[in-house]
Amino acid sequence: MRLVVVESPAKAKTINKYLGSDYRVVASYGHVRDLLSKDGSVRPDDNFSMTWEVSAVGKKHLQNISSQLKACDELLLATDPDREGEAISWHIKELLQENKKLKVPFRRIVFHEITGRAVKEAIANPRDIDHSLVDAYLTRRALDYLVGFTLSPILWRKLPGSKSAGRVQSVALKIIVDRENEIERFEKKEFWSLEAKFLAKNKKIFDARLIQLKGEKLGKFSIVDEKSAKAAAESVVSGKFFVSALESKIVKRNPAPAFITSTLQQEASRKLGFSAKKTMRLAQNLYEGVDIGNETIALITYMRTDSVNLSKEAVDKMRDLIGEKYGKDFLPDKPRFHQTKVKNAQEAHEAIRPVDVSLTPDRLKGKIAPDLHRLYDLIWKRAVASQMASAEFNQVQADISDDRKNMFRANGSSIKFEGFIRVYVEGKDDQPDDEKEGFLPPLTIGDHLPMKNLDPLRHFTIPPPRFSEASLVKKLEELGIGRPSTYASILQVLQDRGYAKLVKKFFIPEVRGRLVTAFLTSFFGKYLEYGFTADLEQSLDDISNGNESKLKILSNFWKEFNESVGQTKNIKISDVIDRLNEILGDFLFKTDDGISKTCPECKTGELSLKMGRFGAFLGCSRYPDCGYVKKLDSEQTAAGGDEMLQISEYPKIIGNDPSDGSEITLRKGPYGLYLQKDVKSPPKTAGKKSVGSKKSAKEKPRRASIPGFINPASLDLKSAVSLLQFPKILGKHEGEEVKIGIGRFGPYLFFKEKYVSAPKSEAIFEMNLEEAVRLIQNKASASQKKSSGK
Repeated sequence: MRLVVVESPAKAKTINKYLGSDYRVVASYGHVRDLLSKDGSVRPDDNFSMTWEVSAVGKKHLQNISSQLKACDELLLATDPDREGEAISWHIKELLQENKKLKVPFRRIVFHEITGRAVKEAIANPRDIDHSLVDAYLTRRALDYLVGFTLSPILWRKLPGSKSAGRVQSVALKIIVDRENEIERFEKKEFWSLEAKFLAKNKKIFDARLIQLKGEKLGKFSIVDEKSAKAAAESVVSGKFFVSALESKIVKRNPAPAFITSTLQQEASRKLGFSAKKTMRLAQNLYEGVDIGNETIALITYMRTDSVNLSKEAVDKMRDLIGEKYGKDFLPDKPRFHQTKVKNAQEAHEAIRPVDVSLTPDRLKGKIAPDLHRLYDLIWKRAVASQMASAEFNQVQADISDDRKNMFRANGSSIKFEGFIRVYVEGKDDQPDDEKEGFLPPLTIGDHLPMKNLDPLRHFTIPPPRFSEASLVKKLEELGIGRPSTYASILQVLQDRGYAKLVKKFFIPEVRGRLVTAFLTSFFGKYLEYGFTADLEQSLDDISNGNESKLKILSNFWKEFNESVGQTKNIKISDVIDRLNEILGDFLFKTDDGISKTCPECKTGELSLKMGRFGAFLGCSRYPDCGYVKKLDSEQTAAGGDEMLQISEYPKIIGNDPSDGSEITLRKGPYGLYLQKDVKSPPKTAGKKSVGSKKSAKEKPRRASIPGFINPASLDLKSAVSLLQFPKILGKHEGEEVKIGIGRFGPYLFFKEKYVSAPKSEAIFEMNLEEAVRLIQNKASASQKKSSGK
């Protein structure tokens, strides 16, 4: 008998059906132990030795593994094929050996898709635990711990109420803050263009833009005001225009490769509106297995990967399907092999693809949950399109001139051959206006074209956009910061700790986030440099590949970092405040008339940053004689924030609930803003009286308060519907209902007559039973530790 250990019960259930009675499959439910969450758990003076702690939940699952192992003669560790998976297997093996429960041979097996063939092939080719991967995991955990537990006390002392966001998270926060600073410093610039409408011979009207005026080429800022625009218009409006040049060419566009983790998160955000966390949770379900009818089927390959490779077997099956479903014209002469753009891609051997490409999205419609189906549809189409023929476009450029050396230009594009775009078109975060081309009617050199209209158009330059989840993941990937298994958690930690928030799906730094970033940039600037963090990630990759030593990397890092920490010990809080006033001056002291530190109340005192128990604020230097206080708020102080919060009239209609058409409104009451849903009464049946009281004809409206983590100005219909569903039942655990709701102190879970705090973020909208149970168990474990320590 062989015992196979995987992470999750869903994965265990799927694998179990491929193995016979000679196997038992059990789940560890993720990591069974972690670093003890207290100072001294990583000891630099003892070769960075670590103190681990087995959680109460981990102990329970480890006991189950030990119990099952008694009846088996071999242990097969089948956790995920990346560093985290390798670490879970290592922890289990180490604990079993420490407890003298491992009395049988153990082996490590790895597969990248959960199919009978892949699982049996892995069992036939076992290996030892890869200690290079484990060392990379241990190095990362040690680095994160040392930075977190060293910086947090410093931040708490020098910047009361703050703590470290985390080693990599702090860099991601800096990216968000730097972009916000760019937006605030941006000065919009006015410019004008002249757009004409011409009539072609076939009576079709098309647009063209003036590019040359009296023989001089026009740049973006050649026409900068209305007077110049009108003068230019008078110069060209009476001209006799004709087609002076015509260029036509066929342009090919190749398909994007199948998804890797980062591109999946980006596209799911753009096309489906999913958060990175939600995308990974759904992808995990698709990978581990989904119940379809009477069986559990794994639908995609491993979802944490930075390789764009596809197996030859998978490519051959895709090519067969393309030929049959779309025709031979859509099949390139030979398979496509894409090159990864990610430096030192190593997390897994393949891109994310459907396990069985013949299971088309149409075949699964209505058989799996809607969001699972939408994500599978995206993955299936992207993978299939990656092996299809190139799309071909006919691009036309026409120059339209008069005899006074004035020239307009029109661009058009039409599809000559669909190729891969028959199946899939890659999304973009933004698209410049000059890339948006229309269609041009047939034109010939020499054609005379009457001008039907001429419009001077006013434009302004726009600041760079804030980061969405998709564009931030893309930026992190470009900089070499983070890895497939960490992107989602990086974004979530920033929100959970109140350093940044999503407003209308774009990140805005909270005041606390700006303060922490300014402090770290001032006193630990090297450790927030993008290049330094990327180099450290590269060092972890080198350890994974066996090309670098764990102790060497940790020793070099700790030596310099510890010296930097020592240099901050004598810094006074007043010195920190002075430094923050200087760095954040444009943000803190901005007024309608420019930057001013003069107190608006007493007119003689000077404003300065102050730290209180309820956050940062500005106070007057003449306190207590002058009691002026200005609380700092992220949205009100962010660029464009006042406009985002400006809701002048209540009630404001949010929309109609898609489930029943009931109107949802945002209202203002004596205790603040709240949502109201006016429930529609069922239609009356002719000739029949309604059963019940007289009041039953009109149901009481549902109401929900707006929690602190939601910005009312950015509240959309989806979030409103979610808020009105609270409290709700997530499911049952150990025979008892698990409920989630929002109370006066924030989101909570309710289980067995006890309340447990839930994250104060929009993550609660997507929380499932498994995540809720994990929170409840962690709380129980923490309470047990606290009571045992008394």
